[in-house]
Amino acid sequence: MAEELGTTQVLLDLLNLDDGNGARTDEDVFVGHTPRQTRTRVFGGQVLAQSIIAGTRTVEPNRPIHSMHGYFLRPGDPAQPITFGVQRLRDGRSFSARRVHAYQNGEPILSMIASFQEPANGLDHHDPMPTGIPAPDSLPTTAELIGHIKHPIAHEWAYERPFDVRHVTEPIYLAAAPEQSADSAVWMRTTAPMPDDPALHRAALAYASDYMLLEPALRRHSMTWVHPGLSIASLDHGMWWHRDFRVDEWLLYVLHAPSASSARTLGTGKIYNQAGQLVASVAQEGMIRVPDEA
Repeated sequence: MAEELGTTQVLLDLLNLDDGNGARTDEDVFVGHTPRQTRTRVFGGQVLAQSIIAGTRTVEPNRPIHSMHGYFLRPGDPAQPITFGVQRLRDGRSFSARRVHAYQNGEPILSMIASFQEPANGLDHHDPMPTGIPAPDSLPTTAELIGHIKHPIAHEWAYERPFDVRHVTEPIYLAAAPEQSADSAVWMRTTAPMPDDPALHRAALAYASDYMLLEPALRRHSMTWVHPGLSIASLDHGMWWHRDFRVDEWLLYVLHAPSASSARTLGTGKIYNQAGQLVASVAQEGMIRVPDEA
């Protein structure tokens, strides 16, 4: 339990941005940090989540984020802090728009535009959650799947992630899926309870949404995450929040890869709570380069 509390606290710490000592030009300025890690580049979901928090800090509390689109421009250096500059594009009667740039060495590593809205009454419907999904407690943890592997990345995924991820479809960490399907699904929740602040839950869900959006493309082509010479990078990330939720309660992440071509693949995702409500939708284009094995 202490380890679980620790991983959730790491998530909360990275979402607790400094205010940049009050610095401001034509942007509101915040500073974020990267937790200790074995990877040589910053996890994209981290920069997304921190950018969302930066934008949220400049908006009235009664206007939660409802959509964003960001482009990953450069890899982030985990050894350096990240500066977030927020431009206040518009504050209307119901909506606010913000542009957020994440900077290192004076250059943007991510550019995002986000929209925030006061809750309102209106039409209400959503796609149903898939049926026949096994309960999360009946599925193995990531630690049970790969925790035995003596490799720093395997150890990080198994024990240091702030989210407990349970695979509904067969995982492809080490072995290819038996069927060439462009679909997959996982249950996920934080490893320990989170504060009640809804803004933290929305940012944390953006963090976790970047974990596996490109996995269905690998499944479709009988590949694994450890395929020799495989090169993967997120290019952009879009997200829409539809309803309130908690990331410390189980959420079903249903994923699909409708297309792959020209070393790019599109991944889409729908996120449901246990009551079957669609709480968020996600889309991402990524680069997947496979070495020439001829």
